[in-house]
Amino acid sequence: MPELTHFNQQGQAQMVDVGEKAATRRRALASGQIVMQPRTLDLIQSGDAAKGDVLGIARIAAIMAAKRTADLIPLCHPLALTHVEVDFQPQAEPAAIRCTAQVETRSQTGVEMEALCAVQIGLLTIYDMCKAVDRGMTMTEIGLVEKSGGQSGHWQRDLDMDAQLA
Repeated sequence: MPELTHFNQQGQAQMVDVGEKAATRRRALASGQIVMQPRTLDLIQSGDAAKGDVLGIARIAAIMAAKRTADLIPLCHPLALTHVEVDFQPQAEPAAIRCTAQVETRSQTGVEMEALCAVQIGLLTIYDMCKAVDRGMTMTEIGLVEKSGGQSGHWQRDLDMDAQLA
């Protein structure tokens, strides 16, 4: 089992030293969903939400979150991101919106946290904008889908294993 790299030999928190690693192209894809009442989904899709374009604002929030991840997660390295793409897909049954975020960089460390942060904040923004009509919305299935680049190479979520756990 790999060791936890954010702790030194004395067990104290540390920022991982990536100074000797090669800068390579790195990409991460994360996803999650927010489940809601059908009428809330209808309100979002119709564009009639009182606070405005819910998905447009959530997309901007998600992109901003990816860019600010190092300010939110104490031991993350600040990264120069080369690309952030956020997509929202409404689904009818159950009523939900799935968010996917793909983040890319050319750096010495990966962008998994940036992709995950983008998904979380995108979904939280939907919650914030719609909570007046549906406080019971629930964010679920948030996780890393795929990552590439770096020393550990390519990794992809085992969807068969996810189905077995459900």
